[in-house]
Amino acid sequence: MQGAFIEHVRALEAAGARTRLVRTREDLEHLDGIVLPGGESTTMTMLMERVGLLEPLREAIDHGLATLATCAGMIVLARDITDGMADQKGLGLLDVSVRRNGYGRQVESFEAPLHIDGMNGKEFPGVFILSPLVERAGDVKVMATYEGHPVAVQHGRILALCFHPELTGDLRLHREFVRLAAEQS
Repeated sequence: MQGAFIEHVRALEAAGARTRLVRTREDLEHLDGIVLPGGESTTMTMLMERVGLLEPLREAIDHGLATLATCAGMIVLARDITDGMADQKGLGLLDVSVRRNGYGRQVESFEAPLHIDGMNGKEFPGVFILSPLVERAGDVKVMATYEGHPVAVQHGRILALCFHPELTGDLRLHREFVRLAAEQS
């Protein structure tokens, strides 16, 4: 609906997945996994609510649909958005508190090498563009940090990232998501 979904489609297909865009509640049927991409979190949730997708998506993820959430997607999943608008809705399924654009404005975007659990010690290129800052991580596995803050977390079949792996050309995280989606829930 909105966000960096085309880049994820390319990365997922390069990692061996078959993809389709999800724009209606019917599109959720028979999925093994879903990507909540970067973009603008408020706009994303308003659009999902407008087309009747917010609650069915919440239910599908809550019942085990494998989910990769990047940047704004992490905000949409977060239990708490510390600087969100008063009426901002999200899915509330990930036990983290995030601050939108916590790493700064567009001109403060940056890349940083990250050490992510399960990446065999090889650094992953973290691309941070208007990225959320995780201020609290509750019942999640922290897979990577940057300057003391979690930037990659996992809870069950949810993998949430503050950064944009789809912009790197490094397919390791997309391959991991494809593997996670292929597992039986």
